[in-house]
Amino acid sequence: MNSNQIEQIESILGYTFKDKSLIKQALTHRSAKGENNERLEFLGDGLLNFIIAELLYMKFQQLSEGDLSRLRSQLVKESTLSDIAKKLTIGEFLLLGEGELKSAGWRRPSILADSLEAVIAAIYLDDGLDKARWFIETRFSEHIMTIDSNKIHKDDKSLLQEFLQGKKIDIPEYTVIKIDGEPHAQIFEVKCHITKLNIDEIGKGPSRKIAEQNAANLALASLGKIHGS
Repeated sequence: MNSNQIEQIESILGYTFKDKSLIKQALTHRSAKGENNERLEFLGDGLLNFIIAELLYMKFQQLSEGDLSRLRSQLVKESTLSDIAKKLTIGEFLLLGEGELKSAGWRRPSILADSLEAVIAAIYLDDGLDKARWFIETRFSEHIMTIDSNKIHKDDKSLLQEFLQGKKIDIPEYTVIKIDGEPHAQIFEVKCHITKLNIDEIGKGPSRKIAEQNAANLALASLGKIHGS
């Protein structure tokens, strides 16, 4: 990434880095040479969840912990993050390995979402929590303003957990049992295990999170057969 490209992405992000190496690392996928963005992604994920939780806590003061959690999950999910990354044209600046370039990795939602989290972490490390909060609040403001707290969608993992807790049954265990494919096109297999009910369901998907949701969906279907609901 040359200085001209760095200036371009800084202009788009609305933030000028003191340490230019941070933005370069944030936009370097693990398939490329050099220090990649995986550690930044980890930090950015934590920052994003914390700041979105804070914003929702202040905006929806009457909602319960469970409803706030479900709202947050809608805002920090892969599709929302990749949508924001697309609007910022982050994909055009990603440093990718040959395999990812051939398979158009710059358009893959999971890569875009991870890169946005890495950018958040880079801003935090460069200029602190207030600047990271400003960036998140700015980029997620439209989503936060339009989210309808009366139409809170419960994902399959949440529905499964609530059902089991209502029956005084321990929450499921999710275990990755297999990962197939090249690094740029992996398929995850995750087992959802419910010990007390002797249920084991395996879900598949292009990410661990999606595979877990699919496994939970299958477990819910099994519970419907067992309990007739």
